[in-house]
Amino acid sequence: MLNYEKYLSDFNATINIQDFLVNFIVVAILAVLVQQFYIRFAKSLSDRRKFSAIFLPLALATLLIITVIKSSIALSLGLVGALSIVRFRAAIKDPEELTYLFLVIGLGIVGGANKPLLAILSFAVILPILYLHSRMGNKQKTLAGKTHINISTNHSDSRQIIDCITSHSKYVELKRVDAAKEENFYVLVTKIEDIDSIEKIKNSIFELDASAKISIVDQPDVIL
Repeated sequence: MLNYEKYLSDFNATINIQDFLVNFIVVAILAVLVQQFYIRFAKSLSDRRKFSAIFLPLALATLLIITVIKSSIALSLGLVGALSIVRFRAAIKDPEELTYLFLVIGLGIVGGANKPLLAILSFAVILPILYLHSRMGNKQKTLAGKTHINISTNHSDSRQIIDCITSHSKYVELKRVDAAKEENFYVLVTKIEDIDSIEKIKNSIFELDASAKISIVDQPDVIL
């Protein structure tokens, strides 16, 4: 009985159970909100719902570890030794995934340090930034993407070929022309913002030459 009372006394002296419960609830709620935000707004090609399922346990595990070791230098050093043995082999296919993992871990660390208001404030600031970055990234991708158009046709007037593309895009650059007696090959670079513009370009080319062959290759990561 005395040992139990001593254990309980030591526990209460190092960890306030009320503060821990508050931090636990706050971190859990924030982790779930981050999970829902990631599922809805992230652009990762992996299964976002499956990947984000680890956010809650990861945040709570981090909270638990920080809560325990923050009052003991010996436990802190022991954790460093333990983590030096553990090897994580999970493949991160997208940098965006790593960003959200660090965000969730950060919320767990702040909660474990008994700073729930700081966790809420950080959440309220970081998520709008991620949202704006996602929206701006989509717009930049649409406006800055390069599209290569290869045209094989019997039509020999390069100006008319270029006019067909210029009328439906913001930018056209003729990169290459291979001319022959019966067939001409054109390589052009342009900016196309939507599928409708592609269809209009195709129809314009086919009006010049119904037997033309058109190849359109999108390269959104190349900035003009």
